[in-house]
Amino acid sequence: MFRSSGRFRHQSDSSSCGDAICVEALSKHFRIPKERKQTTYDHLVGLLPGKNSSYDEFWALKEIDFSVRRGETFGIIGANGSGKSTLLKILAGVLYPDSGTVQVNGKIAPFLELGVGFQPDLTAKENIYLYGSIMGLTKKQIRERYDEILDFSELHRFENMKLKNFSSGMTVRLAFATAVQTDPDILLVDEVLAVGDESFQRRCSEKIEEIRRQGKTIILVSHALGSVEAMCERCMLLDHGKIRQIGEVGQVIAEYYSMVNGIDISDYYREI
Repeated sequence: MFRSSGRFRHQSDSSSCGDAICVEALSKHFRIPKERKQTTYDHLVGLLPGKNSSYDEFWALKEIDFSVRRGETFGIIGANGSGKSTLLKILAGVLYPDSGTVQVNGKIAPFLELGVGFQPDLTAKENIYLYGSIMGLTKKQIRERYDEILDFSELHRFENMKLKNFSSGMTVRLAFATAVQTDPDILLVDEVLAVGDESFQRRCSEKIEEIRRQGKTIILVSHALGSVEAMCERCMLLDHGKIRQIGEVGQVIAEYYSMVNGIDISDYYREI
């Protein structure tokens, strides 16, 4: 698939990449309006030669290069606006890069936002079947895993309720429970451990650990640095759309503290 000069390649494409995910020279920018346009005429006038541009360019990601090994749990950290969620959306195929290449070797289950991909006017049961089908499961496989999905999410009582009447906590429980049952090769997780009550967060952690033991690849974006340090083998720190550091988790977290607090890295190691 192609958009602009960027490339998103699936495992069926020929490539020398032997890892689960390979990213090369990835860049993504967005156009931000400088002022509100009231009419179509205002928009067209702003595009005429000699007129000042009515948009600013914001580079969410700039020349990103990294790879994630098969079976690795890889953390991505950074301040708000550093490009973490944009990167995950590109890996999931929700967004396309403006330049560079992304290769994904395996089936991805993206868990990026509360119930992303779910339909609010459908019931919980209908959404389970819809999402499972999108992820390549047969109706028989969905039936076999249906009760386990509802057990994990604790939503048996609400299986025939439309999602638009769910609370955000109920929606995220159903979304996560369904996503992990699609047997992905690669799981993209964006702040799942920061939502829901303590019991749900504990079950999520246990499920992710189970997926890790199965040798699956996990990319975890989180501000919960303790969880990143406990679960990830390596970590990447993003800063204003660029990679500041990749490496051993403790060292990258120390660099993050240094960046946001202006402290010396050695202070962090003395504390731990």
